[in-house]
Amino acid sequence: MPVPARSARLYFPRWLRRSRGTGLGPRRAPRGARAGSGGHDGRVSVHVAESLEEVCELLADDPSASLLAGGTDFMVEVNYSHRRPRSVIAIDRVPELTGWRQSNGHIELGAAMTYAEMEHPLFAAYVPALAQAARTVGSPQIRNAGTLGGNLATASPAGDTLPPLAALGARVRICSRRGSREASIDELIVGPKKTTLAPDEVIVSVRVPALDGPQEFLKVGTRNAMVISVATVALILDRTQRSVRVALGSVAPVPVRAAEAERWIAEVVDWDAPAVPADDILVRFGELVAAASSPIDDHRSTADYRRHAVAVMASRALARVLS
Repeated sequence: MPVPARSARLYFPRWLRRSRGTGLGPRRAPRGARAGSGGHDGRVSVHVAESLEEVCELLADDPSASLLAGGTDFMVEVNYSHRRPRSVIAIDRVPELTGWRQSNGHIELGAAMTYAEMEHPLFAAYVPALAQAARTVGSPQIRNAGTLGGNLATASPAGDTLPPLAALGARVRICSRRGSREASIDELIVGPKKTTLAPDEVIVSVRVPALDGPQEFLKVGTRNAMVISVATVALILDRTQRSVRVALGSVAPVPVRAAEAERWIAEVVDWDAPAVPADDILVRFGELVAAASSPIDDHRSTADYRRHAVAVMASRALARVLS
C-alpha cells in the first residue's frame, strides 16, 4: 500500500553560471523552455521521507525521483544544469540511515552518516582509515553535509571514502520495495560515476570489519586542503589474519586493490615482531602497489605523476603501520 508523502512544490532559483568576466551571471534558458526548466517549468516536487519504508515506497512509485541527503554533489549538478529533477526525495530525516553501531566484530555505518561524524574520535578508534579520509574532504561545511551513501552513489573515481571501504572489504546494504541485497564495493561501483543501483533502490548502510591493527589513508592533491584527490592510498594492517590490505583511488576508473603487493608483503613481514622494513623492501612494495594502478592524464595531473605518488604514499603508509 503506498505511503502518503509529505510534499511541497518548490521553484529552483535562477540558474547561474560563471560569466566571461569575474562574477556570476544568469544562465539563459534553452529556446522553448523557461529558465531553470530543462524542458519543464522548473517546479520540483519535494517529498520529505521519515522512514526507510517510505523511501522505498516513494521510489517504487517514481523511480526517476532523485534522492537528497547532504546534496554536496547533487546541488552542484543541478546548479550547472547537468541534472534537472522533477521530483526529489529528502532522506536526511530517515532514522534507519543515520549513525553507526558496533556488533559481532563489525561496524555498521548508516548511509546518511556525514564526514564530520566519521571524524569523531570514538568512531576513528574503530575505523581510523575512514576517519582520516573523512578529514580530507572539502571544507567544514561540506563535511557537515556530505554523506557516506552519497559518496558511494556518486561513484567518482576521486571519492575519498572509497579506497578505505575497498581495503576493508566493505559490504553495502541496498533496499527497495522488492527487498534488500548486499554488494561489495567492486560489485556496486562498475565505472566512473556508474553503479549497479536500480532506479528504485537506496543505499541503507555499509558494514566493515573491526580489525586489529593500524590503518593509514594518504592523499595527494593540487594543494593541501579543500581539493579533489590526485591519488589516494588506503593501507590496513590485519594482525589477526596476518595480512596487509591496500586500495587505491583516483588512479583507475574504480577503486582498486593492489593484490600482488598484498601477497608479497604478507610473506615479507615478520608478524611475530613487526618492524619498519628496510628501504629496499619499502621501495619494492611501492612499485608493486603502483603497478596495480591504471591512471590517466587529465587537468589535475599526469599518469606518470600519479604512479609515482602512489608508490611513495604506499611506502610511507607501510612504514607507519609497522613502526
